[in-house]
Amino acid sequence: MTPDDISALPYRPCVGVMLANSLGQVWVGERIDTPGAWQMPQGGIDKGETPQIAALRELTEETSVPAGQVKVIGHSPDWLAYDLPHDLVPRLWKGRFRGQKQMWFLMQLTGADSLIDLNTEHPEFSRWQWMAPDALLSHIVPFKRAVYEDVLRAFEPLLKSLPSDP
Repeated sequence: MTPDDISALPYRPCVGVMLANSLGQVWVGERIDTPGAWQMPQGGIDKGETPQIAALRELTEETSVPAGQVKVIGHSPDWLAYDLPHDLVPRLWKGRFRGQKQMWFLMQLTGADSLIDLNTEHPEFSRWQWMAPDALLSHIVPFKRAVYEDVLRAFEPLLKSLPSDP
């Protein structure tokens, strides 16, 4: 695919979840397919889903945390987009998308860490950890960092005001 072909492609509608604990740390998982690459839960929006329903579904699919064990705190004010590196475009999503546009949700885990189980039907992560928000960007693949910066900026005031006992 040429750069012009790729720039003509649409973005894949998607959601992302910043899951926080009562200490204001955020959940990140290391991708099975890309050791050393960490990210927060994210995924596509299925036909007929609202972004919030998709975010709750993706969270459960990727971490096993049920929707009833989180509190939705807020969402990004705008859709945030990133472009894939050109060499990845033909290999992902059958070459139909140039990248993703995402609505991000901040959620707080109200249950125990023991709810988190990466042994899901379609595992995406090999391990996980809670991470301080200011440490997050250095662990994210470069092509997603600008979106993560926007997410951190949008949720920073909300993270600081999370109740310690949700």
